[in-house]
Amino acid sequence: MPLSPPVVRRMRKHTRAIHIEAFAREDGLWDIDACITDTKTRDIPLASGVRLANTPIHELWLRLTIDTQFNIVAVEAASDAVPYPGYCDTIGADYRKMIGLNLLSGFRHHLKQILSGTHGCTHLTELAQILPTAAVQAFAGEVLDTRDGNAADLQNHKPFQLDRCHALRTDGAAVAKYYPRWASMPPADIPGNPAS
Repeated sequence: MPLSPPVVRRMRKHTRAIHIEAFAREDGLWDIDACITDTKTRDIPLASGVRLANTPIHELWLRLTIDTQFNIVAVEAASDAVPYPGYCDTIGADYRKMIGLNLLSGFRHHLKQILSGTHGCTHLTELAQILPTAAVQAFAGEVLDTRDGNAADLQNHKPFQLDRCHALRTDGAAVAKYYPRWASMPPADIPGNPAS
């Protein structure tokens, strides 16, 4: 269900777009390519000059190369549009400091320690923060066994996605309904179950 219609007339002023693609490589690694753009609907006077309407103020790229255990093995950053050319676009190489981090093991904490504030670009660091869940989605059904329903009952290991969000907590109704083998909720407590 989409958001409700606006209750008052409004005019779009700013658009931030984030685009992420994942690629399986021939060498067994994966590339996660991400781009963040910011545009305004009017000309914007910046200290570095006027940025015309609908021309990106920011267009920043980040590529993480990861292995199938979510370890970062290579990083590349590029700044195609920045508000301060010759300044903003000089920090990209510092993002290689992420090499060796694991996307699922304290990644956001480590990222803030090494690339927050004046040690990085606010927008590249913000973009990097959302890449763990993008990588999980890329790996789902490819690298991670995320079989649903009855197929999950045949597994010897709990499906990866369980206990990673409120809907798929093992003491909740969704797991009891769709992954009964892994549920900790008694069947009598399942909403909609005739025994409840």
